[in-house]
Amino acid sequence: MTAIKFLVRWVVAFVAINVFGFIGHGWLLKGDYLSLSHDQAHFLRTEADGNAYMSWMLLAFAVLAAGMVWMYAKGNTGQSWIGQGIRFGIAVWLVSAVYSYLIYFAVQPWPPMLIAKEMGWDLVSFVLTALAIAALSSKDKKTA
Repeated sequence: MTAIKFLVRWVVAFVAINVFGFIGHGWLLKGDYLSLSHDQAHFLRTEADGNAYMSWMLLAFAVLAAGMVWMYAKGNTGQSWIGQGIRFGIAVWLVSAVYSYLIYFAVQPWPPMLIAKEMGWDLVSFVLTALAIAALSSKDKKTA
């Protein structure tokens, strides 16, 4: 993969991750986060405090996007991009979101339904982001 292809795919993945993160966690699940009891709410920053740390969130999204683009390129077998994209999105979801949320649930008193909603939304967002990467990679030569 050329540096230009990597950069284009990284930008697309970075934008997708940001958009899906805002839709899911900033909009769809916002009420769930706001309804946490006082004991649970201290795990979350206030909106003003969170804004001061937004650069860390963007760095996390940038790293995730780069990792996804790189891993997909290394595992691209040249088969149907739709099937590969779905499988890849599920794999990334399992080793990132499911892993992280189950650990959070084990060590912090997060409501089980909120954890389920977060994992569900992240499944959708990871698969859609992976499909975008796969579509952009669909003309690449087989690497296996």
